[in-house]
Amino acid sequence: MRLSYLQRGEGRDLVMLHGYLASKETFLPQIEYFSRFYRVTALDFAGMGWADALTKPFSVGDYADWTLDALASLKIKFPLLLTHSFGGRVAIKLLSRGDYFDRAALIGCAGIVKKRGLSYHLRVKAYRAVRKIAPKYAERHFGSKEYRTLSPVMRESFKRIVNEDLREDAAKITRPVLFINGTRDRETPISSVEILHAAVKGSKLVTVENGGHFVHLEDPLAVQLAVEEFFYADL
Repeated sequence: MRLSYLQRGEGRDLVMLHGYLASKETFLPQIEYFSRFYRVTALDFAGMGWADALTKPFSVGDYADWTLDALASLKIKFPLLLTHSFGGRVAIKLLSRGDYFDRAALIGCAGIVKKRGLSYHLRVKAYRAVRKIAPKYAERHFGSKEYRTLSPVMRESFKRIVNEDLREDAAKITRPVLFINGTRDRETPISSVEILHAAVKGSKLVTVENGGHFVHLEDPLAVQLAVEEFFYADL
């Protein structure tokens, strides 16, 4: 696949991985800040941003494989890592496999499957029943607004991604990890991130008061200072 990436600065490598259906540009404040100290490489995930579209559905593991291939093609080895949301899912999968990264700061990290109540299961049954007799109607009226805008390939990817719980992968991580979360994040709430924090031995958790899911855009200075302190710790 053709790579879409932004590279700026010189020195030690710092890689940035964005959230689902977002792009490398969501890290612009962080790219501007950290490129003064590092060689920053921000990637567009396959099927997102300005990258090539997917030709087959990807799981989290497939995105992890893709990321390693991308970094190899750019000749980046053992970098620092900064991620947001879905990028954190991919980071957890990568970090669980070995020492590919020095240390990782994960903002609003996704990866925990939420408990689903009776209403969710009833809606799934209704969707499956309607799909058998009126598939087009089912696709238009069931699922989130975000889901309904996706191509068939991206829909299948989305289902694979959101239905994989990564707490067992998180427990395999041995590299230093920092979790950063806004206290008002509804997409990846503190309760979810605390599960990952507890699973990753020796990890740290920093909260940003009144921050939402895009806390790195809402309060970039607070996030950047926490990340900078973490990257320089024990050096």
